[in-house]
Amino acid sequence: MIPEPPLNFITRPYRGLSVQEVDVELTEPSLLDLLVGREVYRRTDFLLLHRGDNWALAAVVKESAVPLFSPVVEARVLALPHQVRMLHSPDTDVGNASALARVAASNKQEGVLAYAVRGRFEHINVIWRPDPLVVRVTEVVPPWPAKLLAMAQQVLDFDEDLPPIALELDEVDITDLAAQHRADNYLLPCRGSGAEVSGQVDFLDTRPPARLDWLMVGCERSVQFHEHFYGDRAPRVDICPRLRPATSDSSDFTLTKCCLIERGIATDDARAIVPWGSNLDEVRLALRALVGLEQPPAPQKVQTPPWSTAADKGTTEVHA
Repeated sequence: MIPEPPLNFITRPYRGLSVQEVDVELTEPSLLDLLVGREVYRRTDFLLLHRGDNWALAAVVKESAVPLFSPVVEARVLALPHQVRMLHSPDTDVGNASALARVAASNKQEGVLAYAVRGRFEHINVIWRPDPLVVRVTEVVPPWPAKLLAMAQQVLDFDEDLPPIALELDEVDITDLAAQHRADNYLLPCRGSGAEVSGQVDFLDTRPPARLDWLMVGCERSVQFHEHFYGDRAPRVDICPRLRPATSDSSDFTLTKCCLIERGIATDDARAIVPWGSNLDEVRLALRALVGLEQPPAPQKVQTPPWSTAADKGTTEVHA
């Protein structure tokens, strides 16, 4: 028997889903009678069938995946019309599991098992029982938007191997920390953050010429810089996101950063840590490590298959 798909399943690539209009009742007996023995394309594993505005989802097993078309030898109806919801979201990349899960979450309906999304370029894909993994992104702010969160979202938008992931921001707010630790003079790590605090403010990255009686709001690397510049350690409020305790039980994983990591990533338990100045590749590797995916493989070179040319048919090809 064809097994039920796992949670969060989508067809990858989505050419594995065939969308067809049918002229039979969308009941299990009628659909099985229609599908078994029917020819399907060799890449088709699922069929999204509709009659009018009603939809059903079925999985199939083919006799062979070698010929271009092959008869179905086994079929299973996964979801009937009351269990399928068709959604129109023209800006959604339907090859992206996180994007599909976001659309489904915005249109959640009791009893629905399969959310079909007609998205960008009028392409259609289905996500089965969406239940995204939650990744808590612990980041220091300002600046806004939170940089690591924005980078993680960029990765989710283009890495189609990742399962559905929902990002939750856990901000370490420099402004709030300064307000909780009153001082006449503050030393912040970087002018570029745009943090606004009460009192006199100096910025460590400008290497102030005079060592003042300030409270430093910074990380371990800031301590090292201060000791190099002035020969001592200033009183400090630690902003290290790596040391921040969990604030909720809602997340499955944590993505954060550490100034003591200069390149690459570190992992421990359900947490991945990237450098303070991480790039998209490092953030991508961190997210993949959290969910158990290997480093993305290099694209494979394939031999171009033979095909009939226009010249074979007595016509002339024009190439732009």
